[in-house]
Amino acid sequence: VYDYAPMVSQPVYDYAPMETAAVGSAKKLKAVAGVLGLLSILLLAATITLGILYGTKGGETTVTVAPTTGPPSGTNPCSGADPGFSSIGCFDSSGNVQALEQAGANVTSGYQGSFNASGRTPITTPLYAAGLCPVNVHWHLGTEHYSAGQYDETGSGPSTTVSSEQMGYQCTSYDSTDSKFTTAYNWQNCVNMQVGQTYEVHWPSSAAGACGTLNQYQTPFADGVFCNWATVGNTTYEQIGVQAQVFIVVNDESYYYPNLIRGMIVDATSGHGSDMALYTGSTTGSSKSNTVCSQYAPITWQVDRKCWPISASSFDKMCADMKAERDDMSSDLYPHGSRVLVANALAANNQVSADFTTYP
Repeated sequence: VYDYAPMVSQPVYDYAPMETAAVGSAKKLKAVAGVLGLLSILLLAATITLGILYGTKGGETTVTVAPTTGPPSGTNPCSGADPGFSSIGCFDSSGNVQALEQAGANVTSGYQGSFNASGRTPITTPLYAAGLCPVNVHWHLGTEHYSAGQYDETGSGPSTTVSSEQMGYQCTSYDSTDSKFTTAYNWQNCVNMQVGQTYEVHWPSSAAGACGTLNQYQTPFADGVFCNWATVGNTTYEQIGVQAQVFIVVNDESYYYPNLIRGMIVDATSGHGSDMALYTGSTTGSSKSNTVCSQYAPITWQVDRKCWPISASSFDKMCADMKAERDDMSSDLYPHGSRVLVANALAANNQVSADFTTYP
């Protein structure tokens, strides 16, 4: 989750025009045969049209998705809901911790921080099952979390980066000899993105969001998180959560997932979401460190421990969807900087594991 910076348009398809075939004179046919023939032609035309719009196996048509305008403008009830908590020093002058538990932490299986988070249990079900909805989506350059063997100090990526943001850890699966990691992609909607690079995607979620409305997705995300805060309880780690999933971008359409804006990928077949780390922490961002801490805490974190390949077009489709939201999400169309890994003294001692593929 990044520091707050003060997220337009509905995708449309680029349809190729169709020429309609002329129907021969029906006068030479019997009346019944003429009617049946006309119906057959209309049915065939409709079938061809559907094939052009949506693609057909054996000759799939490429559909160009381009954002235009978003939904009708209206009052944004979430605007300004961010309480604006300022950052604080993590330790006092005597070296004692004075902040609450922080994120992103080491999520390697078995890890526990030394910060005593006694009495605070993270949400252990998928956030939607606890009544939370995603109110934003954004991502960081590299990872803010650490998962040994998946995304850690041995990970790598392209020799140069197109982003000037602070880099986090990278996935260990990058292969410079495999073209899917090195073939450039023509980005249409996302900004400063790169094939072969690692990104940690965050979906801030809240029980106080404008769930199910045109105002659900917000930038800054804290506006969405606190939109209807007066209607829920004050136990933040039970009302606010962030799901995080780490991806390495490839130029390979066999890794296409069309609905990233809606939330993390969970799939029992592929294993997405089967090895989750759950703990309580804080908001993140490159301006936070082990000396400067966030006061947006404690909140639940649910982090996939694995690094997953994903097509560049999946990200670009998500950015197109973001442009189609009512609130302006343009400041979330690029990767944000990553926070340094949280020190043990600031990481909670309540990390547990979960498998979300068992949920409907």
